[in-house]
Amino acid sequence: MAKTSPLTVVLAPDSFKESMTAVQAAEAMARGILAVAPDAVCVRVPMSDGGEGFADAIGTALAAERSPVRITDARGRAATATLVHLDDLAVIDVASAVGLGMIAPADRDIMTSDSRGVGDLIRAALDGGAHRLIVGLGGSATTDGGAGMLSALGAQFLDREGRPVPPTPEGLRRLDRLDLSGLDPRLARLEVEAACDVTNPLLGPQGASVTFGPQKGASADQVHELDVLLERLVAVSPAAAREMSVRPGAGAAGGLGWALMAFLDAATRPGVELLAETVGLAQAVGDASLVLTGEGSVDAQTLSGKTVAGVARIAAATEVPCVVLAGRVTSDAEALLDHGVTALVPILHEVTDLAAALRNGPGNLERATATVVRIYLAGASGHSAGTELH
Repeated sequence: MAKTSPLTVVLAPDSFKESMTAVQAAEAMARGILAVAPDAVCVRVPMSDGGEGFADAIGTALAAERSPVRITDARGRAATATLVHLDDLAVIDVASAVGLGMIAPADRDIMTSDSRGVGDLIRAALDGGAHRLIVGLGGSATTDGGAGMLSALGAQFLDREGRPVPPTPEGLRRLDRLDLSGLDPRLARLEVEAACDVTNPLLGPQGASVTFGPQKGASADQVHELDVLLERLVAVSPAAAREMSVRPGAGAAGGLGWALMAFLDAATRPGVELLAETVGLAQAVGDASLVLTGEGSVDAQTLSGKTVAGVARIAAATEVPCVVLAGRVTSDAEALLDHGVTALVPILHEVTDLAAALRNGPGNLERATATVVRIYLAGASGHSAGTELH
């Protein structure tokens, strides 16, 4: 396939966790390319599989507007999150509203945490005239079955005396019935898609509590209680909602997946697939000479719905070389070479400790990208590159 000239490179990295966002990673890659090939066209398409940076990635690719929204975080504190919007489309991600990374380890308490911040963002999207909503599920600090989100949207959780109870796991201990009469009527006209890369149901040994609760600080006793409380929430919900609890993805983000499917009629799709379609990644790749992607760590599990695997599949479909750059590349990551990846490149160029590697991530990524482009251009011209991958 003939490619455009000059060199056109699609930059589609995920975030390098604790080192740089996907947007920052794409910029570092662009600096490396332009240092070697000043006339190159760098098409920045920062990516995410649905977790941290998901909304920002779509906003950057679509040149969408960003509006600050006052929300309540998972611990009930006032916070600010960003609503990404363009025409009638709004995009949010759970991680920026009730994310685990927003709460210091010493302040985490899963039994008194809830997802109201997600509902705050959805209400802001409705206020702005959105008719389509994309939600990135991932990175939440909560396991409340979406009770907090529903509360912010007008639902009430009541005890036996008809008194409201907090939409936290602790509050759900007294839950007797669910009143949906106050649910925002605008939700009926909202088309919702959720970026979800897990297939866990809401309840049971593979459910939200057992699988993800320990990652959020839940003890063994709390994991068991959380599962019981989510079962109670399902039991007081309408029949159609109860049926949704076994759907793949219902356990995502502490049960937010279930609440979105059961009460907002959300469709779920793999995050990288949904983002790629929304931003037109396949079209960008089809016009490119080379695709660069990457994230902090790459291993054999990367094939299970992770960003770089999704980008590589799109590149392979149009026979465009795809290079993965990562802070850490394990030996079993070579499995990616059979799934559209042309080369795996660790970005570290010298032995260092983790703190220094994270701190110097942008510079290391820029340097490694420059090396990749030198080798690519040398191969295209049939001359020796005079360097090697580090």
